[in-house]
Amino acid sequence: MALHIQTLLVVAVFIFCLMGLLTFHAWCRETRERPLAYLCGMMLLAAVGVVLVSARGMGIDPLPVVLGNMILLLSAALNWTAMRVFNGRQASVPGILAGAGTWFLLCLTPVFYHSLELRVSLYSLMTATYGVLTALEFWRNRRQLEVAYLPALTLTLLHTAFYCVRSVVDQALPLDQALTGDGEGVPFFSFMLFESMLYVIGIAYVTLAMVKERVELKFKAAALCDALTGIGNRRAFMLGAERALLDCQQRQVPVALLLCDLDHFKRLNDNFGHQTGDLALIAFSQVLAQKLRAKDVFARIGGEEFACLLADTDQASALSVAEGIRNGFAQLTMLEPGLLSVSIGVVTSEEAGYELPRLLSQADQALYGAKGQGRNRVQAVPRRVAEAQSGRVR
Repeated sequence: MALHIQTLLVVAVFIFCLMGLLTFHAWCRETRERPLAYLCGMMLLAAVGVVLVSARGMGIDPLPVVLGNMILLLSAALNWTAMRVFNGRQASVPGILAGAGTWFLLCLTPVFYHSLELRVSLYSLMTATYGVLTALEFWRNRRQLEVAYLPALTLTLLHTAFYCVRSVVDQALPLDQALTGDGEGVPFFSFMLFESMLYVIGIAYVTLAMVKERVELKFKAAALCDALTGIGNRRAFMLGAERALLDCQQRQVPVALLLCDLDHFKRLNDNFGHQTGDLALIAFSQVLAQKLRAKDVFARIGGEEFACLLADTDQASALSVAEGIRNGFAQLTMLEPGLLSVSIGVVTSEEAGYELPRLLSQADQALYGAKGQGRNRVQAVPRRVAEAQSGRVR
């Protein structure tokens, strides 16, 4: 079945404009997602470029040959920039202009300007270069990306491979012959238009999906983060602690729970103001981050109360860590010595098992014991008390 090239060109321009406007609408609703703005620019420029390139043979060849291809190369550059910005890097203005600028300079050379074969090969290679740069952005940041980037990477690699092949096999069919359907290169020209349309639709869809997924991850992270200190909140602690406890129980290794409460926190707020109290909470969370391991779960679970779950930790190690936290906080110089202190209750799975409610309950009792004995101290649950409460001693 013969394909009508003029119809394909009109459909291509329509699809590029439609996808560009839809992407622009998505960006207007979430203006912080700059990749959508660059992607929108890529599609709209592609539409303009196709219209201009289609004007070949109308007596205004400099317009399609020079300006039309420059705009198409800018479109490819914006596609690369969209993915570059999505991966957390800044847009590169020299990189965006490099392709179009190189094309303009080459067109000043008569040998290049009058050789359709040379222009087709070089344009294809320059487009493929932007594709390679786009793929490298994903590959370089693959360990940091938390979204499903493989569809976008796959589309980019296929698009790049097509233009690499085109630089070799394209017979440089003049547009007037393509429009009349005359010439051996018509099927390849038709396939090129189809490939461009499919790529634009595909990259728009997967980019919107990646942006949506990242926004959802940000909201999820915010729901599990304490806004003041930047560490986990109670919900985050409960989820993380349950997973850690299950893992430790399966491996039959001890786990310790530290319950920390800043001493005389109300008095601190009353005497020095709530801003100082907030700074004390932030400082204590930083002490926890410094003293604990990356695999430990810790969070602010109440006003001035913090909880820490330490995997692979027996009572002796837990007490040592707790003392380090207590000393680290007491030695901070943000206030006069003696004004900052914390009481810590310690319990391990050796006394309370692997149930989080029981660990929290017994750590809370140890914490109250530390408060009752003068504060600024670490208190562990006595084994006999823990066993009695667990029903192992009658």
